[in-house]
Amino acid sequence: MVISIIAIKSPKFPLGQVVITANASAQLDPAAVREGLKRHAAGDWGEVGEEDRRENEFSLREGYRLLSVYGHGVDRFWIITEADRSVTTVLMPDDY
Repeated sequence: MVISIIAIKSPKFPLGQVVITANASAQLDPAAVREGLKRHAAGDWGEVGEEDRRENEFSLREGYRLLSVYGHGVDRFWIITEADRSVTTVLMPDDY
């Protein structure tokens, strides 16, 4: 499923086409997804560990894949932007 365009002020990178898995779409609050996408595009990686945070900062500079983690418990979800910035996917951890 493709997510409709959301306005993001001063993104650090392009999100490309934004898609969400059927599982994530069925489980997540759309407002939480929109907020997560805004945070992700701003370079706020959410609840990733320190090593993943450093990897994201490197990937942002060098053009590699980016991963953010938001929410808690059953509402925990990931956002992944591909290295070429063509697609950003919202998914549940068990969708991976």
